[in-house]
Amino acid sequence: MYNFHYHLIWVTKYRHQTFSTKELVDEMKDILRMVAKDNDIVMEKLEVILDHVHV
Repeated sequence: MYNFHYHLIWVTKYRHQTFSTKELVDEMKDILRMVAKDNDIVMEKLEVILDHVHV
């Protein structure tokens, strides 16, 4: 059995501050959690910042 750890960072186009409201941040977190669950992925940390996402 293998144990892989990845640090993924997504940046918005031109670093626009897309995630400027709590609703947008929460929606992005919900989407990422749903995708992770559908693919049996365990996210150790998740952070959504104004212009990028860390997983």
